[in-house]
Amino acid sequence: MDTAAPLPPASTVPADSTPVGTPLFSRIRLAAPSDVPHVHKLIHQMAVFENLSHVCSTTESDLSANLFTSPPFQSFTIFILEVSPKPFPENSPHNSNLNYIPVVRILNSDHPVDDPDREIFKSEDENVVVAGFALFFPNFPAYMGRPGLYVEAIFVRKCYRRKGFGKMLLSAVAKQAVKMNYCEVFWVVLNWNVNAIRFYGDMGAQMLPEWRICRLAGDALQLHQNDN
Repeated sequence: MDTAAPLPPASTVPADSTPVGTPLFSRIRLAAPSDVPHVHKLIHQMAVFENLSHVCSTTESDLSANLFTSPPFQSFTIFILEVSPKPFPENSPHNSNLNYIPVVRILNSDHPVDDPDREIFKSEDENVVVAGFALFFPNFPAYMGRPGLYVEAIFVRKCYRRKGFGKMLLSAVAKQAVKMNYCEVFWVVLNWNVNAIRFYGDMGAQMLPEWRICRLAGDALQLHQNDN
């Protein structure tokens, strides 16, 4: 789980402020079943970024069958990051979601973002584009005695990196953990992604070099099906 770490983010102002320069409105909201095609594309772009395309077999059917089967924050949950050159529609159905109030910010930059994949990531209307996501779910750190949140994936598309959106996504997850009185937010980072490691450290994350990741999958997992 990685995101390209941003440099110091461009200035942001509250959503009700008057934009200066070229505004880029951003929003974090809960994903819905209709977001599955976009989430699927984001996962495959993330696999390319992490040099893991050879192990990425996720399909839209997999996502549809396994996500959105439980209330948000009780199981697999996805935050969607969207951007738009114009304010988000006031009558958006996402504004009436009782489980999560969308977080909206404005980023002011000198030039508009050149998004080569804009057409395939269009979302709510002609202006709104999906720019990233975070996938997370509850875990239970045994030594803490309280639930936490485990971030399985966090990703921002290339043209929207280094604008503070990675921090915006991770902060939204952390804020939700605090709201639920959870004890921690936990995730992993590839050891070659020095920008992300630096970024997470700047956010206050503690690195745990004495831990190793262990995994049973594929044939190695199936070998245990008849274990007593």
